[in-house]
Amino acid sequence: MERAGTIERLALQVPYTLLDAQYETVNGKRQCIERAVIYRADFVYLKDGKIVVEDAKGVRTKEYIIKRKLMLKNYGIRIQEV
Repeated sequence: MERAGTIERLALQVPYTLLDAQYETVNGKRQCIERAVIYRADFVYLKDGKIVVEDAKGVRTKEYIIKRKLMLKNYGIRIQEV
């Protein structure tokens, strides 16, 4: 599709941070108490000037559904499932 000119800037496995890591300071040391929540998009590209995020899903896990909702809330991007 990129060669045909229907899409531009195809990228694979693009990470999106949905929630930042959480830290606290204990005895003067900064420690991570919760790791960041990352969604890794299978395909990201531009089509007609808009960002398109595609995910090839075999099974929609509960974790994926939550991440899909956070992508829409945080980035305004609706994931297309193929």
